Amino acid sequence: MIKSTSDPRLAEDVFEAIHSLMHQYRAQQYRALRDGPYDLTHMEYKVLSFFVRQPQATSSDLVQHSRRDKAQVARLIKGLRDKGLLEGAADVKDRRSIRLRLTEAGMSVHRVLEEERRYLNGLAIQGLEEGECRTLIALLERVRSNVTSVPGDG
Repeated sequence: MIKSTSDPRLAEDVFEAIHSLMHQYRAQQYRALRDGPYDLTHMEYKVLSFFVRQPQATSSDLVQHSRRDKAQVARLIKGLRDKGLLEGAADVKDRRSIRLRLTEAGMSVHRVLEEERRYLNGLAIQGLEEGECRTLIALLERVRSNVTSVPGDG
């Protein structure tokens, strides 16, 4: 075990704080999705966001990106299509492949949810100065780098 401090509980405290923060943040996101007029799950929101960033992608692209099960992705896509938020058309080069994109309604819903996300982000850093935010980002990036460089991790 690599030690970077004399207090062995400090690492646990850091990760408990990170976990608690993410739990609270996700709970607020879920509440906005659940209480909003759109009846979307967190995963449905993530799928919409993927297709905003990757218009004309396929379900296979989403499977690869999300590392989710093909059946789960298929259910999510079907649900969003049934709600009129996502539509598909056959690829002109490969008619077996369906290219997906948000409908106008899907874009509208996504814009509203993004506004809610930005509002929550602003609340989360309320009272922090720009320099403090940049320092926090740098520190978290160092932690992430340490975790992703663990020997034997692949």
